[in-house]
Amino acid sequence: MATKAKKKRKPWKWVLSGFLVVIVIAIAGLVYWGTGVYNSLDNFSKNKEDSRFGQFENNTTTAQAPPKWEGKERVNILLLGGDARGLEENQVPRSDSIMIASFDPVTKKAHLFSVLRDTYVDIEGHGKGRINTAITLGGPQLAMKTVGDLLGLDIQYYVYTDFEGFKALVDSIGGVYFDVEKDMHYTDNADKNKYDIDLKKGYQLLDGDKALQYVRFRHDAMSDFTRTERQREFLGAVADKLKSGWNIVQMKKILDSVSPYIETNLQVTDMLKLGQLGVDSHLAGTQQVPPMDQIAEEHVGGAAVIGVKDLDELKATVQETLAKDDTETTPSPSPGAKNGTDTTTNSDNSSSSQ
Repeated sequence: MATKAKKKRKPWKWVLSGFLVVIVIAIAGLVYWGTGVYNSLDNFSKNKEDSRFGQFENNTTTAQAPPKWEGKERVNILLLGGDARGLEENQVPRSDSIMIASFDPVTKKAHLFSVLRDTYVDIEGHGKGRINTAITLGGPQLAMKTVGDLLGLDIQYYVYTDFEGFKALVDSIGGVYFDVEKDMHYTDNADKNKYDIDLKKGYQLLDGDKALQYVRFRHDAMSDFTRTERQREFLGAVADKLKSGWNIVQMKKILDSVSPYIETNLQVTDMLKLGQLGVDSHLAGTQQVPPMDQIAEEHVGGAAVIGVKDLDELKATVQETLAKDDTETTPSPSPGAKNGTDTTTNSDNSSSSQ
């Protein structure tokens, strides 16, 4: 396993999720209000009969859910992208993408965390396992609990979608122009080559299918580490395009196109509060979890997994990230300052110091 971190990307890039519907929710809820949009948002919440997680609805193995968000305290949202390929109708896919969006209503700072899917953790009631299996064992509630325990955060909400939901989102906004940094090729015979990857280097318009190829590619030296970076960069471009005037006008159409693939425990009233908060907030920082310097190489049953060297240290890193704002610039040194010492003192002080 490679342990050298890549060069850090610019912090202003949006990093929302493998398949970021929260951006859609924020813009739709705040900017384009109407009965049609309200109903489209309401369809994101599925009843037990329509939910892919219906079998977990009465699951009592997890601890009590975090206190309801009242709008004034920090709110954390788990963003899950599932790979449902080859599964039957009632089967639950593992989480192919795991991200957490954290908002502070007081400081108006947003922070985004991406969790490496092979991180080996304690899953309540099921012993240790890869973190991406929590959703298959206990549905979104257990996934929220497991990720929250890892980061030391209460997670109040989740948003889930799959490959087709991501493709529908990109297609509904007319695709996204993006600079593919290198040729990308991968053949996957498991699904009759439906999800093969074949991209050429260069600036180009990516439709839903090609966009999915880009964010899924991980067949290079850093594997899943660079893949999560690609997801962050591309979803920044998606977020920017969603803010355009035309897509705001088309918001109901966009929401209806992704609604069949979305599941969440957010109610429309929650979405509207988050919409206001999302518009008022700015992205203050991002963090991979676990960070490269806190990864322990482990093997389970002959397979490599990602261990955590010190869970308390990891939680402390999360809190340090939440306290920072990468958009704040360091003041320039005063004229004449050298080696961090301000020499712009008056002549009397200068003389006395000689």
